[in-house]
This record gives sequence, structure tokens and C-alpha cells, in this order.
Amino acid sequence: MRLVQNPNWCRAGVSLLWDAETLGKIAAQPEICSLRQFLGLRNQWPEDLPSNNGDTLVVAGLDGGLDSLSPTDAQRWLEEEIKPAILDFQDEYERQAGLIFWLPQGQKRVFIQPAKNSYYWRCGAGKNSPTLAIGRALWAGAEADAGHIMRSADPSADLEGPDWLGLYLDRIS
Repeated sequence: MRLVQNPNWCRAGVSLLWDAETLGKIAAQPEICSLRQFLGLRNQWPEDLPSNNGDTLVVAGLDGGLDSLSPTDAQRWLEEEIKPAILDFQDEYERQAGLIFWLPQGQKRVFIQPAKNSYYWRCGAGKNSPTLAIGRALWAGAEADAGHIMRSADPSADLEGPDWLGLYLDRIS
């Protein structure tokens, strides 16, 4: 598993972020767009993005969409609606802008199965809640290249503990 500690991760690629302090350094609340707004931008991407000096788009609401659907429907929605929008974003900005999905409960809901190097979303609050393969749905074959965004460069930091701020992938293919 790759560790991401370089602060430039937010200027390119696709991230799932759940650390509020880090989010506050990247985007002010009025700069964050809703998932509905993000999907509406697909045919008219702005020249300048609202956050991080025009280099980043922060999207809130993915978690609400996931929670409103059954795990099977959520998996299909990610693959058929969200991933194509991410690919369109990548194509439009040619790796010169970052796309961040804000998941305020991500620390508790995203987990890795190390043996498979796969990322999952807990569809409920409990550890025994149904899950969906969020990494596979969003990143397909590139899931193994996803990195853990870490607060600390300390090699002894818990890779799934409080220093884990989110997930980052440079590019989806």
C-alpha cells in the first residue's frame, strides 16, 4: 500500500477525503459543490475550479447517495454514473486539477482488505453492515495503485488510524 504525504495530491487525481482540518485548508464551505452540481457540470466544465487557487473541485454528497441505495444499486450507480463523470473530469483537465469527494464519515466507513488490496464502504454504522467494493467501482483495475493520504510522514503511523486522512489515485484508466 502506497503512502501519500506530498501536499500536491489535492491538485491532481481523484481523492476520497474525510479529514475536516485538511478539507479546510483546501476549500472554504461555499466552494464545495454538491454531487448533483458535479454531475451537472459534465457538459460544461468551468475553466477555473472553485478551490485551491483554481486547481481543485471538492464534491460533497457521495456518502448520501451511497446510503440511499441498496449495496447492489449503489455499486451499479458508482460504476455507471459516478465513474464516467470522474473520467470526464480527468479528460477535461488533463491531470492538471484535483477532484476530491468529501466523505465526513469515511474514517469509519472505508476500510481495506489487505490480502486483496481492495477498498470497501460500510453501508451502515456497524462493523457487520453490508459492504460495497467502492475501490473497484470507482477505480477498477487501478485500485491497487490507490494511496493512503497520511497526516504524518512517521513510518510507524497506523495506516488506518487517525493519521489516515483519505485515499488518493493519480489517474483512473
